[in-house]
Amino acid sequence: MEITYHGHSVVRIKEGDFNAIIDPFLSGNGLCEIGVEEIHELSHIFVTHGHGDHIGDTVALAKKTGALVIANHEIAHYLMKKGVEKVHAMHIGGRKTFDFGVVKMTPALHGSGISEENGIIEGGNPGGFLIDVNGYKVYHAGDTGLTYDMKLLEDEGIDIAFVPIGGNFTMDVEDAIKSVDFIKPKSVVPMHYNTFPVVNADPDDFKRKVVDSEVIVMDFNETIEINK
Repeated sequence: MEITYHGHSVVRIKEGDFNAIIDPFLSGNGLCEIGVEEIHELSHIFVTHGHGDHIGDTVALAKKTGALVIANHEIAHYLMKKGVEKVHAMHIGGRKTFDFGVVKMTPALHGSGISEENGIIEGGNPGGFLIDVNGYKVYHAGDTGLTYDMKLLEDEGIDIAFVPIGGNFTMDVEDAIKSVDFIKPKSVVPMHYNTFPVVNADPDDFKRKVVDSEVIVMDFNETIEINK
């Protein structure tokens, strides 16, 4: 499995025919070195919630690539109104088998309002995704505070988890460390930090303090491979 981290919460996953991006905040993301014009193929787009730094370039990418967008019901409805043709709606706790594997939408403690010119519209519940593709289990927490519900993920045998560490809007380093202890993934990647001053954090501090999981501090726009 090939994984690329483009800063903030933008994660790309390639495994066989599965070519996905999570929270495609490309335009306006100073950490990301690519834009919509550099992405030519996608099979799936995952959107954890409606905030602009997560829904990002979903509409443009979906129209360009024909990717299936997976999001909560309210965001799915919003995207269809924007002309996105291939959408699959889910909600918290829902599990669905696709041709590539299985997706479960997990809880997140956050907001999800979608900013439009006339104000903020309803974006449903925020969430995260547990994605099982060809036997690899990837967990993307989305934007969330620490919750004891994460303890339930321990039973999933997660190969690699992405958790926010930036604080202010999400978990900070200390709470993210507790979340890793709950989840117990084989590997964990810190995300959602250093995009804006208010979410500045030290990923190496996180790495020093996590005990039982391998911490992979990915450079922005770095690609790694993980193997079973």
